[in-house]
Amino acid sequence: MYTNDMARYHRPARLQEAVEALARQPCTVLAGGTDFYPARVGHKIDENVLDITGIVELRGVSADARGWRIGATTTWSELLAAELPPAFDGLKQAALEVGGRQIQNAGTIAGNLCNASPAADGVPPLLALGAEVELATFGSSRRVALTDFVTGNRRTALEPGELLVAIHVPKPRHPARSAFAKLGARRYLVISIVMAAVTLEIDRDRIARARVAVGSCSAVAQRLRSLEGVLAGASLDERIGEIVEVQHMAALSPIDDVRASAAYRSDAAFTLLRRLLQGFAS
Repeated sequence: MYTNDMARYHRPARLQEAVEALARQPCTVLAGGTDFYPARVGHKIDENVLDITGIVELRGVSADARGWRIGATTTWSELLAAELPPAFDGLKQAALEVGGRQIQNAGTIAGNLCNASPAADGVPPLLALGAEVELATFGSSRRVALTDFVTGNRRTALEPGELLVAIHVPKPRHPARSAFAKLGARRYLVISIVMAAVTLEIDRDRIARARVAVGSCSAVAQRLRSLEGVLAGASLDERIGEIVEVQHMAALSPIDDVRASAAYRSDAAFTLLRRLLQGFAS
């Protein structure tokens, strides 16, 4: 542990040490630091920092009969290198959109969730995978659906003393495929105007289950459950994109800002979803 007059820096080697530190005093959790450091340029760090990068059990992707576990300090590059089924193609496509290679090598998937930006690239594809987050405190742990974890712009369901330790993705009942698309003012290194992610479980050329999520069109990325309901049971053919209708965008609440108007965002989300679904049929 390092201490100065303003703050303490703690880098534990075990998860138990980390949750004990959080139980003793409030700390800012540091993993990749790709959001932490830019936000403090020109300022003294005057807060207690808990660096979790030394905790081996928080790193990597593993699988069992129930699904997959993504440790909290797993980086985007590590995810891209992991051997994962087609259900994760959308999340890997999102990983390639997270900054440049240096950011992907340092930034973590869990950090992207905890930062809780409306434009967080990881949230829509993880929503489309039905992901949950595992939260640990000193003496207990709980799981929360990602739909309930991100509660607003820069807000999450993390309670005092809690640490996000893993992301869990359930095993689908049927073979699954996924896709992700992002629209920005340029091709790379850009904050999104709109994002969309789709995961389809396929049973004999029909959609057994669908999850659809859109980001950057609300304070929190949204599942489009009305569209999911219409897709369930549909044939996976060349007309699949035509199922998307304007009324399926009702859950979204886009805003006007420097990147786009609300009307443009709504229309772009509609178009992206039609294109994504059409891609499954090709």
